[in-house]
Amino acid sequence: MLKRIHVQDVRLGMYIHGFVGSWLDHPFWRNRFLLEDPQDLARIRASAVREVWIDVSKGADVAPDATVTAQVADEQAVAQQTPAEPPPERDLAPTPQEVELKHAYRLLNSARNAVASMFQDARMGRAIDQAVAQAVASDIADSVTRNGGALISLARLKTADDYTYLHSVAVCALMVALARQLGLSDAQARAAGFGGLLHDIGKVDIPLEILNKPGKLTDEEFAIVREHPRRGWQRLRDAGIDDAVALDVCLHHHKRVDGRGYPEGLAGDALSLMARMGAVCDVYDAITSNRPYKAGWDPAESLKRMASWQGQFDERVFQAFVRSLGIYPVGSLVLLSNGRLAVVVEQSPRSLLKPVVKTVFSTRSGERVVPERIDLSAPGCTVQVVQREDPARWKIPDLDEIWSGIPGLRREYADTRA
Repeated sequence: MLKRIHVQDVRLGMYIHGFVGSWLDHPFWRNRFLLEDPQDLARIRASAVREVWIDVSKGADVAPDATVTAQVADEQAVAQQTPAEPPPERDLAPTPQEVELKHAYRLLNSARNAVASMFQDARMGRAIDQAVAQAVASDIADSVTRNGGALISLARLKTADDYTYLHSVAVCALMVALARQLGLSDAQARAAGFGGLLHDIGKVDIPLEILNKPGKLTDEEFAIVREHPRRGWQRLRDAGIDDAVALDVCLHHHKRVDGRGYPEGLAGDALSLMARMGAVCDVYDAITSNRPYKAGWDPAESLKRMASWQGQFDERVFQAFVRSLGIYPVGSLVLLSNGRLAVVVEQSPRSLLKPVVKTVFSTRSGERVVPERIDLSAPGCTVQVVQREDPARWKIPDLDEIWSGIPGLRREYADTRA
């Protein structure tokens, strides 16, 4: 018997069958579990969720004086029951960058926690909750649809400790943006995002001392790492996830078009479009992110290096990927023709070479300047980008605060001039 009750009537020993509301409103990755931890009970009551479903056949029943808002016989009845309030329509209207950044910041933190819990549950042998994973991927896709640069740019600022979890979130967002650049349908873009979110689930089978090793891996350790695509593919199958795109991206995101990479087998056109997309998105986020053994590279420099790696990426997919991010992705530091350094804050639909920037430093006076927003593609604008600059050389500590408008954003920059 399933009962829908108010969160204040939830108590230890109950079996939580589901939360009434968005996954963003509650602090748990999984929807179904036996409530045994007092801290979990406190988190439920402190969340934005006001009602939950409990299964009294698997856990404690409600107290006689509890508020029971709905009582049904089985799960099918829950699925068919009309909710108290209709779900809100998805807001997919284009959103200004500064507006979407605030929403994306909250979404990024929630998605990070969701993926961390998903990985932890998988390590403990619990099944992946496909419905929640789909909801996370869908909300990420919505954010990218409203504004392609906001969440993608924020996701790049992950710490080494957060890498494993936020990498999945970032690849999800990058896959959606790339799919839209390639002209794929909305359904295909969402499928690409779902595959990106789950592509690295096989890493739960890599010992943490190998996954987080600060130095070079031994041959034996790298052999273990190379198994994570196969293990992830099997985990998805075992969880009943038969989504063809997710399985394909999980298994083949480390394959190169020239046939190298792992697992052995496919090459060139034998690799699906989604697999080739996954390979580009996975590498870009990896090299621009802080890792236990190195700081992330500047985004513009990363695209330049990726373009030089012959045989690794599908050329058409990579060119579309560059267009989806811009020649100078958000967060890139550039030198302008007026002698000022500026950080890219947004792409211009008129020109890949003329983004919207904020000035931060005068190379002529050697002093900081009050940030000025300049659309380099605007009619009559005579200022141009001369070249990209290495942030490590200039050491501007609040660079990420300037482009994002979010206080406290910081990252360490690697010297990419080598």
